[in-house]
Parts: sequence; C-alpha cells; structure tokens
Amino acid sequence: MSELAEKVQQDLVEAIDNDDLVLPTLPEVALQIRKAAEDPEISVSTLSKVIGRDTALSARLIKVVNSPLLRAAQEVTDLHTAITRLGINYSSNLAIGLVMEQIFHARSEVVEQKMREVWRKSLQIAGVSYALCRSHTQLKPDQAALGGLVHQIGVLPILTYAEDHYELLSDPVSLNHVIEQIHPLLGDKLLQVWEFPEMLVKLPGQYLDFKRQSEQVDYVDLVQIASLYCHKDTDHPLSRIDELSVPAFKKLGIDPEDMAMCNDLEESRSMFY
Repeated sequence: MSELAEKVQQDLVEAIDNDDLVLPTLPEVALQIRKAAEDPEISVSTLSKVIGRDTALSARLIKVVNSPLLRAAQEVTDLHTAITRLGINYSSNLAIGLVMEQIFHARSEVVEQKMREVWRKSLQIAGVSYALCRSHTQLKPDQAALGGLVHQIGVLPILTYAEDHYELLSDPVSLNHVIEQIHPLLGDKLLQVWEFPEMLVKLPGQYLDFKRQSEQVDYVDLVQIASLYCHKDTDHPLSRIDELSVPAFKKLGIDPEDMAMCNDLEESRSMFY
C-alpha cells in the first residue's frame, strides 16, 4: 500500500470513529416516503402524492415497472398504476434507493465517471438480487433490491472526499485502494445514520466475506451471489472467486454453473435502467 493510501485510510477511519466525517443526510423526499410507508393504512393515492413531488423519481419508478422483468401486457404510464403494480412496500423501498443517486454530486469529470460506474453496477446488482430473492427465497424482493442499491454506498463519500484532496484524486491506484479498504466500513456507518432496517445496516460490511456462514438465508447472501453474477467474465477481482466455495450458493440451493444460463437474471440486470 502506498504511503498516501495508508495516510488517507488512517485519517478516514479516525474521522469515522470520532464521528468527524460529515456524512450526507437522506433527502427530505426519502424521509417523507419512509414516514408514509410506515403507516399500515396508507393508500396508493397518498403514496403517489408523496413520490409525485419528485418528477425525476416518478419517471424512474414508471420505467422500472415497464422493465422486461416486471412488464405487464399494457405499458404503465402513470405513477398511481406503477405503485399499484409494485405494491406500497416495494415502491417505497425502491424510491428511497433511487433517491440516493441524487445525493452525490461530483465537481470533477473523473469523480462523476466513477460515481456513475458505481451506481450503474449497483443498479444491475439490485435487479439480480430482486430476481434471486423472488425465485429462491421467502424474503422480501423489495428489501433485496434496496440491499443491492446500497451495498456500495460507502464508495460515494470517499469520492466526495477525494475531490477535496487532489493528491488522492490524481493517484488512481491509491484512490482505488482506499475505496476497497474503507467503503464497507463507511457503508455500514451511513446506513446506520440513515436508520436503515436492521437486516440491511451491516450489508456493506459483510457482502465481500465469501466464507461467511449464517444460519438462515439473508439479504447479504443474495447481494453476494448477485455481485458474483454481475462481475462474471470481467477483469474485476470478484470474477476470480471460486463460486463453488461460497456458502451462499449452497444456502440458496443454486448451482453456480446453472446461473450462467438463466435468462431471467440477464433480464433483471437491466431492470432499473
């Protein structure tokens, strides 16, 4: 590890431990959606009004409903119908996940590109997590999709930090090293601060532990498998993991060899585009 990477890593970990790192707050619209969704009596119309205040978000939700994996015979063109199709819980969780994309704004082209990369991959993994959850578990697909959307959320504050520290930004090897080492820790911290559901708060810190054993199938297992699937046949280090040795596959009863053939998973990769 370079001296720079080591120093930055030390500074960041210290700042996280001492609560000195300024973390972004969850946007108002996400808090309103979460509050609305906590009401067991909430109607589709009420949730439509809350989500509808953000036109970009409404358009994204409608797009998801019309993705190959969820598409109905007739195209959905309005938010009310989209929420009816997805259900209150799924619409809320998905909306909160998509709002996060708007939190992080880059000032430089390099960071902008990296943020887009992280987000694009997270969207793919969210789609595959959703499909796996639906076909192989009794867990909630909406939570699985949200888990996929936030599993790398810790990368984004590091990129924001790098914009203010040019020496890190101009040294891609050190920057990548810092991201690798710190993003799980930062991700857990962010989700904790944002009061995410207990079952997702530890996901960023655990999804890269491919020897992980848990008594029951959980959202970390789904995001792990989805990550391996989405990095297959690339030059990413995750493509070199021996899938047969990953306990999550056994827990879900999935043969890694069969996954390559699965059309449903291929379609689900583009679910959020």
